[in-house]
Amino acid sequence: MRSTRNPKPAKRGERHSAAWGKRLSMVLFLVTGMAFGQRWSNVPAGESGMPARSRIAPELSHLYAKAQRGSAKNQTVKVIVQYRRVPSAAHYSAMQRRGGRLHAHLHMIKGAAFTIPVSALPALEADPEIASVTIDHPLKGMDDYTNASMSATGATSFGYDGTGVGVAVIDSGINDAHSDLWTSTGHSSRVVYHQDFTETTTYSGNKQVWDLYGHGTHVAGIIGGSGKKSGGRFSGVAPNVNLIDLRVLDGNGSGSDSMVIAAIQQAIALKNTHNIKVINLSLGRGISVGYEQDPLCQAVESAWKNGIVVVAAAGNFGRISVNSSNGYGTVAAPGNDPLVLTVGAMKSMGTYSRSDDQIASYSSKGPTTYDHVVKPDLVADGNLVVSLDAPGSKLEAEFPGNEVAGNSSGKDYFTLSGTSMATPAVAGAVALLLQKTPSLTPDQVKARLMKTAYKTFPTSTTATDTTTGQTYTSYYDLFTVGAGYMDLGEALANNDLAASNVGAALSPTASYNSSTGKVALSNGNSTVAPTSVVWGSSVVWGSSVVWGANVSGSSVVWGTSVVWGSSVTRGFSVVWGSSSGPSATSVVWGSSLMGANGAFSSTEVEQ
Repeated sequence: MRSTRNPKPAKRGERHSAAWGKRLSMVLFLVTGMAFGQRWSNVPAGESGMPARSRIAPELSHLYAKAQRGSAKNQTVKVIVQYRRVPSAAHYSAMQRRGGRLHAHLHMIKGAAFTIPVSALPALEADPEIASVTIDHPLKGMDDYTNASMSATGATSFGYDGTGVGVAVIDSGINDAHSDLWTSTGHSSRVVYHQDFTETTTYSGNKQVWDLYGHGTHVAGIIGGSGKKSGGRFSGVAPNVNLIDLRVLDGNGSGSDSMVIAAIQQAIALKNTHNIKVINLSLGRGISVGYEQDPLCQAVESAWKNGIVVVAAAGNFGRISVNSSNGYGTVAAPGNDPLVLTVGAMKSMGTYSRSDDQIASYSSKGPTTYDHVVKPDLVADGNLVVSLDAPGSKLEAEFPGNEVAGNSSGKDYFTLSGTSMATPAVAGAVALLLQKTPSLTPDQVKARLMKTAYKTFPTSTTATDTTTGQTYTSYYDLFTVGAGYMDLGEALANNDLAASNVGAALSPTASYNSSTGKVALSNGNSTVAPTSVVWGSSVVWGSSVVWGANVSGSSVVWGTSVVWGSSVTRGFSVVWGSSSGPSATSVVWGSSLMGANGAFSSTEVEQ
């Protein structure tokens, strides 16, 4: 595999469209309805006329109140309805009688997506067949140095290129006219399947245009571009992998929960046909409920339980600092789910050596809202990454200065930044691990990548936004860099096996003990053993701790190990608030920070 980290573009001070869409102002984060917090069970009895434990999600409470008052005439809302069992024709008929219009069957989560009259919400609340009703949230999509940073160049000696492995790219589509996505003979595309879930199909002549936005093609190139048009310079991590294109983002980079869930459902259905081993999710949204109640998280868990490694982006909210939170508690869904492999973004600093690489200040940090899950799990290079261009796409039109030439004068490549770009680097690495050892379970893949990650970091670094001049300080704790910087060479050289059962590598939870005033890592009711690299009941790799020096010897996150910057007191009060319960005024508990309605802000390029 050849080195593929990108050279510095000519206009490094220019604002680059990032992983999940265009730049959003802080006003949007503060006024939209998707909180990173507000617990599902925190709606008091009687508020909006809803019972304390309602079938209707709290985010719908204002609409429920309008329905109760009879003031919701002609108003509709898109929802995901989950039933007690897989819905039947009788369920669909009942919804139709209530004025509902079916969009998608989501039987994987015992649900379906509908547009319903707001006036129907009380009837849904009273229906014993219904388990929950949530908003069908909108969401967006969040090289010559990239491979060097993760030791992919060292992986060349292993001889793996992803042959035979299928990676499902759930994104804005893949433009497979780019010759970097063809087979080595040039006679056929390695994009072996296309399906559009957006209902916005566009044709050029008699041929469908699969990527109107340009994000999915860029992601696909990081996973499996051959580098043909650049003489191998901009090749992907697994340059002979097969790609399954499941399009869920339209020409503006927008989609919805139900589209992503339907795509995940299809990836599972196609698993054996195309040997789908990996799903890449370089997209996300804010968190409105805990992962156990979130249909999107339930969908990714279903894929994981079906033997597919789900790699999800952490998000680009790391610069949001409400009440001096310094970006903690901002990981997005579905990267908040403890099963999946969640990826943050590093910066190559324009060199081939990873010793000077730094965390990207926009990379979202844990712990997760509601559940306090320790995320991200890994970090990988995601800043100023050169990958495939999608000619005629919206990103190309908006940011012509991001185009990069291949061997000819044509603009065959494009530069983007964000955790969306770090995620496919890890997905490509997973494909190589599974080419080497096809029997690995998702948990074994996750544990091996975390165990072998590069763990040498400075205490802190600063980054300056080239447009605003604002400076951000980042600390290298487990809520910022997870288990460390992905090291593909080490992972391929390693043969250790964690437990094979689902959940063996669940990301742990950070738990506050009010009697001791400390925060420790736990999995279920058990404190994580300091001698176990895989959090759980069995010690599989001796005394090595998966997070290296980022966790103190006694596994105490708070106290002897300062993880939230230079002040223990300030960090604790910001992340947990003045109390450990739902009334705490903290970022993690969510009374301060509001997530954008599915749309992640773009990043400003960091030097």
